[in-house]
Amino acid sequence: MSEPITIRKLIERITLGDIRIPAFQRDFVWEPEQVAFLLDSIYKGFPIGTIILWKTDNRLATEKNLGRFKLPEPQRDYPVNYVLDGQQRITSLFSVFQTELTPIENNWIDIYFDIMAEENIQESLFLPLENNEVDLNRHFPVNVFFDTVAYRKATSTLNDDIVVKIDKLQEKFKEYLIPNEIFESDNRNNVAIVFERINRAGTELDVFQLLSAWSWSDDFDLTEKFADLQEEIVEHGFDELCNNRDLQLRICAGIIKGETTPAKILEMQGEEIRQNFERIRRGIIGAIDFLKRELNVKNFKLLPFPGTLVPLCCFFATNKVEGQPYTDQQKDKLTKWFWRSIFTRRFSAGVNEKQANDIREILKLKDNEDYPFDFINNEVKFDFKSSNFSIANANSRSLILLLSTLNPFSLLSGARIDLDKILQKVNKNEFHHIFPQKYLKDQGFTTKQINVLANICFLTRGDNNKIKDKSPSEYINDIPVEKKNDYLGRALLPEDITEIDYQEFLDKRATLLENKAIELMA
Repeated sequence: MSEPITIRKLIERITLGDIRIPAFQRDFVWEPEQVAFLLDSIYKGFPIGTIILWKTDNRLATEKNLGRFKLPEPQRDYPVNYVLDGQQRITSLFSVFQTELTPIENNWIDIYFDIMAEENIQESLFLPLENNEVDLNRHFPVNVFFDTVAYRKATSTLNDDIVVKIDKLQEKFKEYLIPNEIFESDNRNNVAIVFERINRAGTELDVFQLLSAWSWSDDFDLTEKFADLQEEIVEHGFDELCNNRDLQLRICAGIIKGETTPAKILEMQGEEIRQNFERIRRGIIGAIDFLKRELNVKNFKLLPFPGTLVPLCCFFATNKVEGQPYTDQQKDKLTKWFWRSIFTRRFSAGVNEKQANDIREILKLKDNEDYPFDFINNEVKFDFKSSNFSIANANSRSLILLLSTLNPFSLLSGARIDLDKILQKVNKNEFHHIFPQKYLKDQGFTTKQINVLANICFLTRGDNNKIKDKSPSEYINDIPVEKKNDYLGRALLPEDITEIDYQEFLDKRATLLENKAIELMA
């Protein structure tokens, strides 16, 4: 741990250009109330967290402003300190107290100390106020604390008791020490390790901006290239992938390095990216087309584990203008790999190691269609009877994809389910309970017992409205006799559904679902 730093020293170092904001940091996003709360914590002597700085002799090609301030150039031949953790706090303190730099934007709300407020350990005594809200007899401007002349002027009209109170307040900010750590390195791998550890602690850094900041070349702008790729991804119906920069970078690293750890991502050189970008583009588009055509995955949100996309992109990455072809044998093996990855929840944990292994195996299959591509077991790793249904969770998406392979009909009307429409929207209104909620609640079942995977199927809204609170023993009989077995089979419902109670139904339906999953993995 380095020596703690005072607020005044922090402001001085930023003003001199020593402490800077790297391009991979997010923008300043704190609301005025959060800034006021930070000041209240300092006033009450509470810790506000450690600042982590990265000290380096090598300036980044791209840097960010510190909030609304453009930072001055640092002194020549001196190392700079980039903020790895603590940007929101640093920007808040600098924005409140600095007096030398002129802001490039005037969207700041000043913070005031409420002189008349009663001391309260929970409530903040600091308030963000617009000019027309300020009463100088009650609200003291804290932005004068480190400006002697302005401070003297602001306290000149106050009575002695209030001045004593404000002097003590000022002292707390002058004496407050902020813990900080200095990480000194010009090695990208070491920076990657620090980044990963900060990331695990909950601080989000934008790795994509980090890579962009290391400047690829004058004629290759990574941000621009990815912007063009995003448009192509949207055209292929996978809009949500555009918001997952981390996954896109994993795909880049998987194709170039064969591994997807943060260290491997940060190892990528500009020349490598430039040389491989078309392979990356074709890999992503080829994988999306395969998912849609062969596996009925019409929407990125339907992917239970987005990490499955990485090895698949590596298979389709190619220099061939027409894209990477595949044989029936390769298609069958990739399909089995996909289903095994989904139902064994392969990419729910230990993702880096498993992606690297699967990339190695998939590249062998790419080179040789006869390669014995059979390295994942076929054990279903979740319980259809107890797993909760929500389109936001992976198990539910797995169920949706499983049921979609059967081209189901809506039970009463026999209307063919428009899977393209439903799977593209992934709307919860398209999935309904087989044993209706009201029917089961009247029998004493809890929401948790009702809303399980085994009790969910595709139904049109019209059929669902007809069923209302009827039990299957009532509404199943409305299915034409000659169609009944087909409709039940396509929904993986037990043939004797009209004769069994809910608990027995769950047992039988779960078995049918699991058997289908095993069949897809075989």
